[in-house]
Amino acid sequence: MKTLKWVLGIILALLLLFFFVGMPYLKEQTKKHSPEKTATYESGDTVLSVQYSSPSKKGRDIFGKLVPYGKVWRTGANEPTTFKTSTAIRIAGNMLPAGTYSLWTIPDRKQWTVIFNKEVPDWGATLMSGGSETTRNPEADLLQVVVPVMVSQQPSENFLIDFEEGDQNIFLSLKWDQTEIRVPLKL
Repeated sequence: MKTLKWVLGIILALLLLFFFVGMPYLKEQTKKHSPEKTATYESGDTVLSVQYSSPSKKGRDIFGKLVPYGKVWRTGANEPTTFKTSTAIRIAGNMLPAGTYSLWTIPDRKQWTVIFNKEVPDWGATLMSGGSETTRNPEADLLQVVVPVMVSQQPSENFLIDFEEGDQNIFLSLKWDQTEIRVPLKL
């Protein structure tokens, strides 16, 4: 009985050490390779912002290889990408209430599904899967839109998210390598 308590105490101490020392260290190390970035857009009472981690291409094949087609992607690296809006907006004709959402995508060759989810998990991929499975809860999806893929004229070494003004819309633009998508937003 004494031995069992001793073993459980050691296991508990190791788990606490991992969560309070190991995990913060690992997060800090990964952010050196995929730095945090923020894109913002303001118009009147509406403030839009996206927080994400920006991985680099580093000579790798990105879409279809590093980021597989047909699978949910955390849309960046490290923690899930977050999308915040201070007012209700329309995304590809669908209403999105004011709030903070995790942003997920399902890349494909010709189109991407962009998902706005009500939950924002601590990390974007599960440790047990080695990063191949996301922490997204599909039951918390609030909105999904499908947008076409465009081939970018200037390849992007780093994954970039930004807001771009168009004729009658604002676009949430996602670019990496030679792939670009634009999600239409109406304030």
